[in-house]
Amino acid sequence: MLIYILRRLAIALCVAITVSVVSFALLHLSGDLATSIAGPEATAAQVESIRVEFGLDRPMTTQYFDWLGNALHLDFGKSFYFQGQVIDMIAERMPITFKLGGSALLLAIVVAIPLGVLAAIYRDTWLDRVALMIAVVGQAMPSFWFGLTLILIFSVTLHWLPVAGNESWENFVLPAVALGYYAMPAMMRLTRAGMLEVLSSDYIRTARAKGLSKSKVIFKHALRNAVIPVVALAAVELGFMLGGSVVIESVYSMQGLGQLAWDAISRNDYPVVQAVVLIIAMFYIGLTFLADVINAMLDPRIRTR
Repeated sequence: MLIYILRRLAIALCVAITVSVVSFALLHLSGDLATSIAGPEATAAQVESIRVEFGLDRPMTTQYFDWLGNALHLDFGKSFYFQGQVIDMIAERMPITFKLGGSALLLAIVVAIPLGVLAAIYRDTWLDRVALMIAVVGQAMPSFWFGLTLILIFSVTLHWLPVAGNESWENFVLPAVALGYYAMPAMMRLTRAGMLEVLSSDYIRTARAKGLSKSKVIFKHALRNAVIPVVALAAVELGFMLGGSVVIESVYSMQGLGQLAWDAISRNDYPVVQAVVLIIAMFYIGLTFLADVINAMLDPRIRTR
């Protein structure tokens, strides 16, 4: 188990280094940062002054290692537009995004796994068809359109929930439903496929032949093995939710990391963009590593791969 964890950790570190290089390089390849910071009306002398002030006149490798060293100490510099420390801005916005992503993932798991199990048990029945229809609609429906529809029904028409903001738990209900419904179909289909494969295996037939109850066969023997790939998918989906929450946060005017990233991109605020991309990528890598470890604990055969 230890060897497996160390191997996966080495892979995660390699991916993290690659992400840091790409996130640093992309912004510099997008054009002359000094000109973008100074603005189109700046003189050549002003552009050169900004280039020296921000260290953009140094070799690219020197800039990268300086930036990476500061990032390891959570020092991402000062925002060009907001004129504040980047880490303070991220620390203020991060709880909102994580609360939204965690709520959406919990909702998706609570709905998707039971629905996938029922669809597998009652295969080719109306319940199976309804579950598959829900999955198809969820994958085809744009999340922003679904979010606006929820606002129209539950906020504008019924007046049950607030339209926008992030002041109370009520503000997170509709965004969590909109974001969670987007992740639910893949988890439901994977649970259904896993259950169908496990229920047709030899050890399940043996358990049934021993006279075990249907509930014990399904929940104690079948579901444990069928849910293994869902664990990895849940970690990946949470990473997608953290990175892709900009759409939902914009629809519901939630001041999270997604909204911060959008504001920074629209205003060429490069230190904020770099920091948000790097932090979300690191969480994504960490969640994937954690999913690998949990899968190895649930299925010892994975440790030998």
